[in-house]
Amino acid sequence: MKHIGLVKNDPWLEPFEKAIVDRHEHTCYKASELTCHGKQTLSEFADGYLYFGLHRTQQGWVFREWAPNATAIYMVGDFNSWCEMPQYQLKPKDNGVWELQLRHTALHHGDHFKLHIYWDGGMGERIPAWANRVVQDPQTHIFSAQVWAPEHEYKWRKRSFKPNTAPLLIYECHIGMAQDEERVGTYREFQEKILPRVIKAGYNCIQIMAIAEHPYYGSFGYHVSSFFAPSSRFGTPEELKELVDTAHQNGIAVIMDIVHSHAVKNEAEGLGNFAGDPCQYFMQGPRREHPAWDSLCFDYGKNEVLHFLLSNCKYWLDEFHFDGYRFDGVTSMLYYSHGLGESFDGYGDYYNGHQDDEAIAYLTLANLLIHEVKPSAITIAEEVSGMPGLAAPFRLGGYGFDYRMAMNIPDFWIKTIKEFKDEDWKPSSMFWETTNRRNDEKTISYAESHDQALVGDKTIVFRLIDADMYWHFKKGDENFMAHRGIALHKMIRLLTASTINGGYLNFMGNEFGHPEWIDFPRGGNGWSHKYARRQWHLVDDHELCYHYLGDFDRELMHLIGGTKNFQKSKVQEIWHNDGDQVLAFTRGDLLFVFNFSPNRSFSDYGFLVPEGSYHVVLNTDNPDFGGFQLTDDSVEHLTLHDELYADDGKGWLKLYLPARLAMVLKRSN
Repeated sequence: MKHIGLVKNDPWLEPFEKAIVDRHEHTCYKASELTCHGKQTLSEFADGYLYFGLHRTQQGWVFREWAPNATAIYMVGDFNSWCEMPQYQLKPKDNGVWELQLRHTALHHGDHFKLHIYWDGGMGERIPAWANRVVQDPQTHIFSAQVWAPEHEYKWRKRSFKPNTAPLLIYECHIGMAQDEERVGTYREFQEKILPRVIKAGYNCIQIMAIAEHPYYGSFGYHVSSFFAPSSRFGTPEELKELVDTAHQNGIAVIMDIVHSHAVKNEAEGLGNFAGDPCQYFMQGPRREHPAWDSLCFDYGKNEVLHFLLSNCKYWLDEFHFDGYRFDGVTSMLYYSHGLGESFDGYGDYYNGHQDDEAIAYLTLANLLIHEVKPSAITIAEEVSGMPGLAAPFRLGGYGFDYRMAMNIPDFWIKTIKEFKDEDWKPSSMFWETTNRRNDEKTISYAESHDQALVGDKTIVFRLIDADMYWHFKKGDENFMAHRGIALHKMIRLLTASTINGGYLNFMGNEFGHPEWIDFPRGGNGWSHKYARRQWHLVDDHELCYHYLGDFDRELMHLIGGTKNFQKSKVQEIWHNDGDQVLAFTRGDLLFVFNFSPNRSFSDYGFLVPEGSYHVVLNTDNPDFGGFQLTDDSVEHLTLHDELYADDGKGWLKLYLPARLAMVLKRSN
């Protein structure tokens, strides 16, 4: 019997092959339906943003909206004193579509406008669902759409760009909180002040959060209201394009944190009750509201919703030249329960009928579309349940993501720091957690992202050092806790980054041990921006210890990114001893050695490795990184011949391993 590829790669999936095939065939059926059985491509189907919304044509202006429950729609704005006028009344067309055609002088670039939508028994003032520019009045705080048709379109300087994914080194960032000052930062400021830092730090990709417009700044961009409008609180669409363009000119890919797992409940700003039908875009009954997020869940079984979301995927690639997406909240989409209260103890939990096959079909279609539009695009799934096939190719029965987030790793590091004494840290567990993944799926590893820095939680460095970071992080004044935190922060990152099988991610500022947490302006903190920023002055001040961590991270990224075939080389464990707390593994010609013991150093610790000469290329104990230089990194380390292992080409490498040290050695023949 010939098995589907996903099952070939993992025989444990064989009992569930029918479910896997059924999902695959359902996606094929849906793709055929959406493309009129092959008469058009998925990319052509996803051109909705070119049809709906407001567009300036040679004949004048044309505006279209999908509102099947509406009985009348008026466009109101600056141009008609916000009054309903017959010439601004939309006309109904087929399939719930409404249209308005206007002469050139009826609207002007910069005009503000909304829709007055009537339905049986009610009326609402709404922002168009396909609006590509939404702004907030600084006095009234009310949102409205804005006519955005500048006289000159943005001229791209780098029209074609292919991301470097060997490996992918991601700098997760948020435009608004990227500045040192206590305020909202801008696209232009990020381009001028932060992007150079990213380039210098050795990352080759930025993952930008909170791009799509969201009414509440403190939602971190996860309660989206206008899916086609880049957030105006950070600047203009052209400034966002210039940021992406500048990144591309410097070899930096730009991916967007896209939120299609839910939408904000707001009616005036969002899609919550767009035309008197609360379920125009969303689920019916109790499935409409997300029980944990206070938001609304899309109806992925409705073709018009698929059209909206797939068009949104294409829009950001086409209009803003994004290089792909990190899909947020994928677990919530996959299961009727949103993954809440599920244990996921065995494969049966992924095929027990609790899964939303319509959502699975949407995610698969999104990946097919994205890679049809831009073959080099990057797609990443934020998914915690471990659903098999998520990052496997569609042809093998997978869902087509390029990568999945290795969300077990940060949880492991937090648990280790919180629950175990330093003497009880086990290298075998560390190696298992950082390398435990499906062979046929690539992952993005990370020690911590923005999630681990939110208010109520702690970053790794703060868990390690805590309040002593306030008083003992000046050079010459470090205490035991500071030295411990500096050492372990580097070791944790080195182990996480060196064992990747796809990519590595870091949230901005965490590379240098950014203190404290993230807390956006809200009523409970007096609407303060104190914790919604990045304190770059700390890492720039070489009288403080922060730069040690930042400098180490830079060298680590340059080592990984600059090593040829790093991604293709296999992670091969050489040794672990939980009693000694020592771990060693190779990757190509690189040897990674860790001594996690807080108080035991070892002389002439032997490892059986390929014969040759080894020299240190990175050492966490280097004084440049806040270490003590207890080893001589200029020494050439030669393997000792052993006849017992001669046929394997291996010999003994004897090293001095001080406590809380990790080093990377490179072999030369």
